[in-house]
Amino acid sequence: MRLFLVIFLSMMTLFASGAIEGEVQKQALNMSAIVMFLIFVAGTLGITYWAATKTKSAKDFYTAGGGITGFQNGMAIAGDYMSAASFLGISALVYGKGYDGLIYSIGFLVGWPIILFLVAEPLRNLGKYTFADVASYRLRQTPIRTLAAIGSIVTVILYLIAQMVGAGKLIQLLFGLDYAMAVVLVGVLMILYVTFGGMLATTWVQIVKAFLLLSGATFMAIAVMAHYNFNFESLFAKAVSLKDSTIMAPGGLVSDPISAISLAVALMFGTAGLPHILMRFFTVSDAKEARKSVFYATGFIGYFYILTFIIGFGAIVMVFQNPHYLDSAKQAIDGGYPILGGDNMAAIHLSHAVGGDFFLGFISAVAFATILAVVSGLTLAGASAISHDLYASVFKRGQVDSMREMQISKMATIALGIIAIGTGIAFEKQNIAFLVGLAFAIAASANFPILFFSMYWRKLTTRGAVVGGSLGLLTAIVLMILGPTVWVDVLGNTEAIFPYKYPALFSVSVAFIAIYLVSITDNSPQAQEEKELFDAQYIRSQTGIGAEGAVSH
Repeated sequence: MRLFLVIFLSMMTLFASGAIEGEVQKQALNMSAIVMFLIFVAGTLGITYWAATKTKSAKDFYTAGGGITGFQNGMAIAGDYMSAASFLGISALVYGKGYDGLIYSIGFLVGWPIILFLVAEPLRNLGKYTFADVASYRLRQTPIRTLAAIGSIVTVILYLIAQMVGAGKLIQLLFGLDYAMAVVLVGVLMILYVTFGGMLATTWVQIVKAFLLLSGATFMAIAVMAHYNFNFESLFAKAVSLKDSTIMAPGGLVSDPISAISLAVALMFGTAGLPHILMRFFTVSDAKEARKSVFYATGFIGYFYILTFIIGFGAIVMVFQNPHYLDSAKQAIDGGYPILGGDNMAAIHLSHAVGGDFFLGFISAVAFATILAVVSGLTLAGASAISHDLYASVFKRGQVDSMREMQISKMATIALGIIAIGTGIAFEKQNIAFLVGLAFAIAASANFPILFFSMYWRKLTTRGAVVGGSLGLLTAIVLMILGPTVWVDVLGNTEAIFPYKYPALFSVSVAFIAIYLVSITDNSPQAQEEKELFDAQYIRSQTGIGAEGAVSH
């Protein structure tokens, strides 16, 4: 492990120095950014090495041994959630669409009360490593775990695409590296963190990254407001004068009620179905600490989204039409040239505008840390779905050595890393916040309905869960492909078959209705037995008696 770290850091130094000889994206290399970037990589690899010495069992690998406190887990959850889509994507949406860009951040935040009041406590009391443990608690293991694993893997891959795009663009802008090479570097680091450090390394990378990101975003927001005497009216007036009044009006991002409701459904229910978020509740000792995790995470995340709104408008007034940050080789649009690296780099350019080269280096390293922490959590969730849900529970029927399960998980990590690299390169031109919206639609349609019904509805049956969850998953995927973003923007067709960008309203409805109808019409002996087990499950979900790691009373 030590030798591998030394070799990798040497490679990183060579890549950074080699970028000087290659084609740079019309911007001089920022050596402070490169130095901070390398310091962060070295530091996180050090955390990984330390975590590797502590990770001895499957429980250590998947849940850090259940020894994370509520505050630490809340910070780590915030680190997981404050992804490239949040920092780079939402800032870019506010920069491009104005007030409407806040829709995503509001939708992301609204899902947390659902987790706090409905999900966190029973999830911790019923599960062990993944949310499929909960869904299959009283239902048949094989079909439920298979479906849950498929939903998790699809969600993870879609989410990974967004993070890889953000990381690739960021490193391309900083080092002048080829985009594909930048994505490969991120993929290699991601595989290292998860394979060697497991959940413990991922958690501490997320905690460090969350602290740095909150600190950096706070400074950026304060610096922007200081230019306007902390007067929001002056800030908005300047932004309107540079663009036009439409940036303060609704309809710039979502223009019809169906799309607005569908997006809200995806973000609200999708949050409660994200496998890498749900997995974090198994890292704490009990349900009380799980509730604390959500409380702290909600505070950190809500504060951060307020900052992204200020950062987005700050980019309008300090980056838009500023020749230093524009790509003048491209055609002018909306009264100005596009910025270097695209709108997703608006927050990065703003950091230079308010703090010079040194602060640009800090924010760039933090943005890279943001992406690495999130992709590590995502990859761990996807790998656990493959190793714990599919391999150990479905194929081996629970008769598997924990060390062998860890080996499968590490092999799955490498496979997911390769997939992430390939898809990250293929989706280079897509807005990263929208790609996350697609992942949320899958999570809301396939994962959340099964999880919710399994914890709170006595009449749920295996047949109902499998049929409803499968239909929700397939509906979301098909409508996503037939919608404007894929059918027109990616595949190049002139008109979309499905007219709306956001399929969640339809796919979630299909999932809930199908689960309900199939379950109430299922009168098989197996269904009756599953319904009778609900009372025992409910008592454990509310009291924690018999839960993994629970203390006897």
